[in-house]
Amino acid sequence: MEVSLGMPTLRTAEPGAADAGDAAGAAMSGDAAQLTRAADRTRAELGRRAASAPTAPGLHDRFGRRGTDLRISLTDKCNLRCTYCMPAEGMDWMPQSSLLTAEEVIRLVDIAVDVHGVRDLRLTGGEPLIRPDLESLIAGVRARHPELPIALTTNGIGLTRRAQALRDAGLTRINVSLDTIDADTFAAMARRNRLADVLAGVEAALAAGLHPVKINAVLMRGVNDDQAPELLAFCLERGLQLRFIEQMPLDGDHGWTREGMVTAAEVRAQLAEHWDLVPDDEPRAGAPAERWRVFARGAGPGPGTARPAGAAEPRARAAEPGAGTAQPLGRVGVIASVTEPFCAACTRTRVTAEGRVRSCLFSHEEFDLAAALRTGASDEEIGRLWQQAMWLKPKAHGMDHVGLDSEDYVQPERSMSAIGG
Repeated sequence: MEVSLGMPTLRTAEPGAADAGDAAGAAMSGDAAQLTRAADRTRAELGRRAASAPTAPGLHDRFGRRGTDLRISLTDKCNLRCTYCMPAEGMDWMPQSSLLTAEEVIRLVDIAVDVHGVRDLRLTGGEPLIRPDLESLIAGVRARHPELPIALTTNGIGLTRRAQALRDAGLTRINVSLDTIDADTFAAMARRNRLADVLAGVEAALAAGLHPVKINAVLMRGVNDDQAPELLAFCLERGLQLRFIEQMPLDGDHGWTREGMVTAAEVRAQLAEHWDLVPDDEPRAGAPAERWRVFARGAGPGPGTARPAGAAEPRARAAEPGAGTAQPLGRVGVIASVTEPFCAACTRTRVTAEGRVRSCLFSHEEFDLAAALRTGASDEEIGRLWQQAMWLKPKAHGMDHVGLDSEDYVQPERSMSAIGG
């Protein structure tokens, strides 16, 4: 069956691995018959397991959720080797010929938006700036969907040369991964000495008007777990929106442990020692980040106002004229996939760089759209396969229950770079 377990190579011994490599192998060899077999297996498997999926437009699942936020990975390659994402070396890269072309990405976006009502697009990797056709890809999507928000997640390397061109092509907003502003810590975490390049890329994104520019940060115990206040101060000074992300068990080295993870509560407690944090006044609406307005100490609402779980209580202070009326310095978000999961409100549907639907970030199975795409399937047929794949979306964390730290959780073989964020 066309269900992929593990990395998309033929050497793995996981069940179904040979089938999972068919589309990639066919793309390399030009074997139309092999592609047809892969597409037929996908149809048969989804027809058997998801025949009851609704036929009305929409990417629904069995738990009442609907996929309206599309994330497409453009490559598994990256010019950093962040410890929480990739191994230092030894990655099995996808063959170039197996990656979705710009035209195929645009067609999938068309189907997602026009057929199934997807409302947001995020381009991810790996590192999407590695794609030389990124600007033309974005321009192609924008020409067809003038109102569609198009976001990009990047490590920022190369943005100094391309930020304005991406903005001109139609990119709406950007997220830059930045875990620290200390050069030594950056080199230890990313295994590359490229902090100056990333910081320059952030400035280029701001100059190009890619607002809001969001910063994604992962804290690791004993590495940068004491740097949350420094990083937030840096972002507040520059008008950047910071998102702390709990480290998830998707690292290439499979070294994640619950005890070694810095929790969302710990992050909030650190920040609350320096600022008043007040729950955001905008609805979360299924977004992965819980957001907080950041006030200078003493300028936010007084005692009795709701505060972050795990955060320090506000210091006792006398009432001051104007207290609680100041404008926030900015906002900060925390994505707590492990300790405060939000699976019940998930709106995401993911497509990997080689064109497979991955309904949940932690899934152990994927369903190949690329084979159908490359063997003449109509938009309606591809849309139906996509519907059926999403109908099989797990309840949470790739299982039938929530629990990244539960005993029965099994980490997917693919690392984050191969999945797409």
